[in-house]
Amino acid sequence: MPVMQRLTDAARARQARVVFPEMSDPRVAEACAVLAGEGLCQPIGLETPQDHHVEALVAARGLKPPIARRMLSRPLYMAAAMVAAGEAEAMVAGADSATKKVIEAASIVIGLQDGVRTPSSFFLMLMPDGRELVFADCAVNVAPDAAQLADIARSSAASAKALLGAARVAMLSFSTGSSGAGPSVDLVREACEISGFAGPVQADAALNPVIGSKKGYEGGAANVLIFPTLDAGNIAYKLVQELGGAQALGPFLQGFRRPVCDLSRGATVQDIVSATVVTVATGAGGFTPS
Repeated sequence: MPVMQRLTDAARARQARVVFPEMSDPRVAEACAVLAGEGLCQPIGLETPQDHHVEALVAARGLKPPIARRMLSRPLYMAAAMVAAGEAEAMVAGADSATKKVIEAASIVIGLQDGVRTPSSFFLMLMPDGRELVFADCAVNVAPDAAQLADIARSSAASAKALLGAARVAMLSFSTGSSGAGPSVDLVREACEISGFAGPVQADAALNPVIGSKKGYEGGAANVLIFPTLDAGNIAYKLVQELGGAQALGPFLQGFRRPVCDLSRGATVQDIVSATVVTVATGAGGFTPS
């Protein structure tokens, strides 16, 4: 069964409450009508800040109550507070907000998963031949250090397990094993040591077991590709999309305690519907996306 059909079925079964802080945007409003009409989730708007929202933010972040109340006057922070308080299972925003603002609100109010220090993103790449892959990080972290790259890899593995049922992670580089040297290879190698994933490995060896075997890499056909920089990841997903005919879904945020989705400000109604379905379904699988 194609991944989007599986995710649609999972979302419909979960019936999650999803808060949309930008409901005044016509695209978001129309997408919410579609989501509710097709039984994919229960879209909800913002509540008025209450004392328990303020108290939760004070307890989580040690803020003074007046500061917490001012923060909750901002839609993104209020939406995040509703998720943190259990009044919604997920938050979908970004149609009218910068990614940085969405990540900031989610980081402060919802927080990151235990053991994760770096919020990141992934694309779900659907190939014409039926292969389904996770590409990360292609939208958030410009030049991650080794610890951040390890965080990205661990979060992406969780994403792939929730979405695809299995995670075969490849930490990409221009070198496979010890065949090359240089600062970028050393960084990927250190990230591999921290995360426990095999690498560094070249893309062809990661994707093709025959080539991998010839180069001494026995990781198998990877379905999670971790790129060493945002340059590499962003260029790669766009090339695969434009030249390879892949469908790129995302980017989705990952690493948070609860599901958070960051939409493109150019998102269409269908983009918002699809992004919400992925967010709800992956959350149902025990993973916190984006």
